[in-house]
Amino acid sequence: MASQDPRGKEIGALAAALARLPGLGPRSARRAVLWLVKRRDTALVDLLASLTAVRETLVECQVCGNVDTANPCHVCADPRRDDRALCVVEDVADLWALDRAKLFTGRYHVLGGRLSALDGVGPEDLAIGALLDRIDAGGVDEVVLAMNATLEGQTTAHYIAERLEERPVRVTQLAHGLPVGGELDYMDEGTLAQALRARRPVS
Repeated sequence: MASQDPRGKEIGALAAALARLPGLGPRSARRAVLWLVKRRDTALVDLLASLTAVRETLVECQVCGNVDTANPCHVCADPRRDDRALCVVEDVADLWALDRAKLFTGRYHVLGGRLSALDGVGPEDLAIGALLDRIDAGGVDEVVLAMNATLEGQTTAHYIAERLEERPVRVTQLAHGLPVGGELDYMDEGTLAQALRARRPVS
């Protein structure tokens, strides 16, 4: 006869849900659940309140594609940002990673992925059209292509650079001090800072 789960099905379901999060395996999820259960009157209540608030207020910024609780997002609404520089990233995690370094003071544009023939992702599946519309609206002098240093990321950067050739903007990309195959969200701030400072024109 199979033994019953000593945690109960609800706690087991919570552990299973947490285990699906990036960076958390089953063992880490069990430890997190046990920690929350021991602090159910404080930490668990706060976590539930935060999750509920985010679920009810989460929106996608209609300007840049960032995920925030306001539309336009806090980055787009910041009047101190330099409208002349636009940094193009693959995903929201990349935007957050770059902005965490506090070295880029311009605006962002999230593509929502990268070109991939194997996965059937073409230009029409990404926010490339919206990017071109933003540039055509005027006011942008430099477009920084901050794609991840992967084959798909560099293919995406090359495609966008080609689309921008006829437009009066300077196109640069992050220096490849970034490791090949590396993703921005996992880079330390020093590496990101060097990559931003050493950005160069796209050939």
